[in-house]
Amino acid sequence: MKLYGFWRSLATYRVKVALALKGMQVEEVSIDLLKGMQHQPDYKSVNPQAVVPSLVLDDGKPPLFQSMAIMEWLDETKPQPPLLPKDPRGRARVRGIALISAADAHPLVVPRIRVYLEKTLQLPEEKRNAWLMHWSLEALKAMEVHLKEKDTGRFCHGDSPTIADICLAGQVVGAQGYFKCDVSSVPTVMRVYEECMKLEAFSKAHPLKQPGASLH
Repeated sequence: MKLYGFWRSLATYRVKVALALKGMQVEEVSIDLLKGMQHQPDYKSVNPQAVVPSLVLDDGKPPLFQSMAIMEWLDETKPQPPLLPKDPRGRARVRGIALISAADAHPLVVPRIRVYLEKTLQLPEEKRNAWLMHWSLEALKAMEVHLKEKDTGRFCHGDSPTIADICLAGQVVGAQGYFKCDVSSVPTVMRVYEECMKLEAFSKAHPLKQPGASLH
């Protein structure tokens, strides 16, 4: 398998954590989003949306795309350890928490949005940063409320990591590590995040620990 991604990409981070939790090794190919490599014809033939990640399997079929879809494919094809609960209601709760980040918040702060705010809308840096901080923190605040529910354990849902934890961890990385948000208002989120970071699958894949991070 071959994973096209980028060190800074939170969506790539999600897939790398899921792969690590499953004990799976892949060849990684860097698509430098900051240099616009995602728009080159070679990569657009892999992912016509010009985003990462993309996972190319060894079956000769079209690549898998979108981090949530890739994580669910991993869970369906390699069930252990599970990334989703067994019961339908639990699965819906985990997916819901995950999607707060993956579907609602993260898409508002990705490079193509930041470029649009800067180049097309010509927003000054101060206002762009306010945008990034606002939506990043709003997601964490929403997660915080859901984590007050009784199904929360050591992790978002019970005592084993799920895709909810993977998305939560990525959201914290973006909010705290990239956009310097004050996360003091989300103590439960941060408790779960710290639990995640005790696991090598989460900590080793941390974007700011990747080789590319030291070059920027």
